[in-house]
Amino acid sequence: MTFTNTFKRRACRVVAALAAVACTMSLAACGQDEPGKIRIGIKFDQPGLGFKKSGTYVGFDVDVAKYIAKKLGYSEDEIIWKEAPSKQREAMIQNGDVDMILATYSITDERKKAVSFAGPYFVAGQDLLVRKDDNSINGPEDLNGKRLCSVTGSTSAATVKEKFASEVQLMEQPGYAECATALFSGIVDAVTTDDIILAGLASASRGKLKVVGKPFTQEYYGVGIKKGNTQLATKINNAIVDMIQDGSWENAISDNTKGTNYTPDVRYNPPTPDEGRRTDERIPGTLQPV
Repeated sequence: MTFTNTFKRRACRVVAALAAVACTMSLAACGQDEPGKIRIGIKFDQPGLGFKKSGTYVGFDVDVAKYIAKKLGYSEDEIIWKEAPSKQREAMIQNGDVDMILATYSITDERKKAVSFAGPYFVAGQDLLVRKDDNSINGPEDLNGKRLCSVTGSTSAATVKEKFASEVQLMEQPGYAECATALFSGIVDAVTTDDIILAGLASASRGKLKVVGKPFTQEYYGVGIKKGNTQLATKINNAIVDMIQDGSWENAISDNTKGTNYTPDVRYNPPTPDEGRRTDERIPGTLQPV
């Protein structure tokens, strides 16, 4: 009897171990959520990019995520959306809480120590958001003596102060919506962050705010994935290329920035998605040395 019970316990451990290995080898097959679905991290509080609205999710990042998921074989109802706050993104990927993250996630060497990226799917540039009738601010150099809002923990406002306007007055808010409210009410004169984020805020403002339209940095938005997963990176990159070539990428930007006259910086957009692939892989639709 004792031998039988011991054998059963050992057999259960072996089965559990094999199941764990199987989970690590397949995408979204054995997560904490329903099997057969894909878990994608996005922002829930960024109008125009990743925004939770009455139980649905809208924005450019959401549209790109849906397109990629479809190319990977998942329908929209097979996507589980997860909120991905900036400070938690690396941990969410490393812990297996999500299969990928599209949340204005800039590709940096520091982040690549912890996760891998596919993409980029967009190149943003830091810009300024001002009131529609304010013609006194046409670039970061016009901010001396003005009040500038950015989100707590962001380096955007510090960049302006260090490089363009040493006498600017800085104000921090917990989120971009709060910065936009401060701008509406005249508490601040401008808001700064990536231009496409500002375009989303402007689009939600019903014509009361505008983007200056003179970006002065470059931020390469990537799809965050498990470190070293070159196979998934290649599939995502191929999907991004298809999205650009069939017009869906341009339509997604237009749909999510309506009424702002926003145009991505054509010097960098649309980008070439070449992150995360093996060095011997060719990017579809491009010519590369062999």
